[in-house]
Amino acid sequence: MRNKLEKSEYNYLMKNYSKTNDILKDMREIIEQSRDAAYKAVNSVLLQRNWLIGYRIAEEELQGADRAEYGAKIIAKLAKELTAEYGKGFTKTNLYNFYSFYKAYPEIFHSVSGKSAALLSWTHYRILLQVNDKQARDWYEQEAYNQTWSVRTLQRNVSSQYYYRMLQTQKKNYGAYPSLY
Repeated sequence: MRNKLEKSEYNYLMKNYSKTNDILKDMREIIEQSRDAAYKAVNSVLLQRNWLIGYRIAEEELQGADRAEYGAKIIAKLAKELTAEYGKGFTKTNLYNFYSFYKAYPEIFHSVSGKSAALLSWTHYRILLQVNDKQARDWYEQEAYNQTWSVRTLQRNVSSQYYYRMLQTQKKNYGAYPSLY
């Protein structure tokens, strides 16, 4: 049985399993690793779904004569029908967020290696969409990933314009030393 599971393409848990003399510790490790793997898998699929919905809306919008009006009508119609069928996750606001996600990150699922470049949760990306400046948005994304910022921390930093405050501090600190730029 173990050999079959180890050969499976979904063998992350099996590869990392290491039996100890403490069964409770082993159970905790199995449960925590399983939970983390499930969270990552669900998040990855959720990001792909939202990006694809945004992509499809963008494609449809390009075919309309009066793009802004046509796009608004399409989103309103989709929101009504999808919400009736699938629930509240497909409101006009959410569909606009999916569209914005695709527009802000058009290459997030198209890397040379074929692997996803998505590093954060959908909620993180939804907050990043509040940042219009691409350079600032990219910085927040990288910092959120590198520093493992929670959603709440990212929101606080975006709301307080942390990126711009950091730039101001750097300018003040290095202003007297132009050769350090």
